Amino acid sequence: MGRGIVEESFCYEDETYLTVMKTSLFFAGDGFTVYDCKGVLVFRVDSYGPDWRDKGEIVLMDGSGKCLLTVRRKRPSLHHRWEGFLGERTDGQKPIFSVRRSSIIGRSNFTVEVYSTSSVPQMEEYQIEGSFAHRCCTFYNSSRDLVAETKRKVAVSANVVLDKDVFLLCVKPGFDGAFAMGLVLVLDQIKGDSYRADEALDAVGESISRSPIST
Repeated sequence: MGRGIVEESFCYEDETYLTVMKTSLFFAGDGFTVYDCKGVLVFRVDSYGPDWRDKGEIVLMDGSGKCLLTVRRKRPSLHHRWEGFLGERTDGQKPIFSVRRSSIIGRSNFTVEVYSTSSVPQMEEYQIEGSFAHRCCTFYNSSRDLVAETKRKVAVSANVVLDKDVFLLCVKPGFDGAFAMGLVLVLDQIKGDSYRADEALDAVGESISRSPIST
């Protein structure tokens, strides 16, 4: 077993594939359900709730409903910085990790800093590379060892690639699956922010293109 950043019990001895499903397709609001290869519910995010955008917080729970991790957007932040807190965040609580874009221009790569705690003797750094919009991301530690990745899921019986709202999270032996899923939540929100920003820019561009040009 590895050393847990969020929860040691989710550090698997073998490479583990988890199926991640966005539940916004089926229920009001947004959320996730995550299952192991046996169909057992491992993690869930029931709903961001009606006021989650005002708070900018999302809570990751295990299958029984225990709060494992709260991810929260840090404002203001030019790099879309998010922070993670153990359990359900309380006022004054210190984060255990942060996620930020590696640069403002390059939107595909992210840097994760894990702060030193009782379970983490010294600060650790991870890199996330790839395109979460296409569900193709790789997670590396500071030694460039692959620790987790997201992949498109294929329906074996029909040999068909499923919709991007159903995908795989592969967790390497010894890496904390709860921590990996927390990072997926952050990536999902950053992707959403990027889409909203792109749509706003497109709207501005379209408005300018339709405006008469004075001479």
